[in-house]
Amino acid sequence: MDRIIMHIDVNNAFLSWTALLLLKDGYTTDIRKIDAIIGGDEANRHGIVLAKSMSAKRKGVKTAMPIWEAKRKCYNLAIFSPNYKWYSEMSSKLFELIRHYTPDIEILSIDECFLDYTPVRNLYGDPLLFAHKLKDEILNKLGFTVNIGVAQNKLCAKMASDFTKPNRVHTLYNNEVETKMYPLDVSELYGIGKSSSAKLHELHINTIGDLASCDELWLSKYFKNRASIMVNHARGIDNSLVISDTSENKGISHSTTLPYNFTKLEQIYSILQILVENIAVELRSYHKYCYVIGVTLKDKYFKSSSHQRKLKNATNQTKEIYDVAKDLVNELWNDEPIRLVGISLTNLVNQNYYQVSLFENVIDNEAVSKLDETLDNLKKQYGSNIIKTASSVDHNIKKKY
Repeated sequence: MDRIIMHIDVNNAFLSWTALLLLKDGYTTDIRKIDAIIGGDEANRHGIVLAKSMSAKRKGVKTAMPIWEAKRKCYNLAIFSPNYKWYSEMSSKLFELIRHYTPDIEILSIDECFLDYTPVRNLYGDPLLFAHKLKDEILNKLGFTVNIGVAQNKLCAKMASDFTKPNRVHTLYNNEVETKMYPLDVSELYGIGKSSSAKLHELHINTIGDLASCDELWLSKYFKNRASIMVNHARGIDNSLVISDTSENKGISHSTTLPYNFTKLEQIYSILQILVENIAVELRSYHKYCYVIGVTLKDKYFKSSSHQRKLKNATNQTKEIYDVAKDLVNELWNDEPIRLVGISLTNLVNQNYYQVSLFENVIDNEAVSKLDETLDNLKKQYGSNIIKTASSVDHNIKKKY
């Protein structure tokens, strides 16, 4: 039986959730219906538009636009500060409601998640009818709207949820990719940022269909190891699993907001190396191993994207964690300047039952583990600066151990 994956995405989350809070506190106007924005602190680097109402959007206000510029676009613009505590509460209520139907959800960000409908299809029936029921239940019980994309993989579900908004359900099954996705501008493909989109247009690759028909080897001259991923995504191919994040499944995560926006892959790798070293030491201090490694990137527009990978064998080795995390960064990064990098280790276990392949050397694997343990002891005894990787020397991100 084909997989059925759903992507649930809150429509204009920060503005919708702020509107609900204001109405709850006695505010008489629904800010979703006027020229309004949610704006960060103008005194700090967050002095930009985080969310805008539809009427403000029609007057030219855009996400990530400086607040002063948004005021010029809308003379009567109403500005409200974000309330992240309230957003977290609303997010928790959303995911709690969805978990009533299945534990198989992967939280992508505070306002969106994937749901693997395959195991519960026989219980709840037709996926399209269920998606409409879930959408309506969220509105009736929580007071805000969502879009739901229904597909046979995560990529297509995500793409489908971005079709016409708000409060809609869309499908993008394998047999609909050519008719629904191929005609779209290549910039609308999930994972393609402004920089990559501009480069593709320069190469006369204008639509997703154009990209789907590209020769990967030729494209790799311009996008290196991302070329294969880009072409597969354009063809609607994505075999990644929905990795649930149940309470017993939670692990550890580290992230850092960068001192300035990073624009080069090597810079991201350098920060990633430091994060991995920190988190791997913490993992080993708990005498744990992880089965799932995840990476999160947040770009200068505050848009977060995450990828996870489930391993055949649980690990606590720094190098193995870094190698996987680096691959995930390669899949995620779309050439947009990055302001935050994060890594997570989940599916933690107490023992590592190692499955050996014909091509692996168990002795080498044990030697790496012993080396990690030795380095941990040296850092604890003499401080984290006793040993540095070449890539971490030039960055002022503190190590924890």
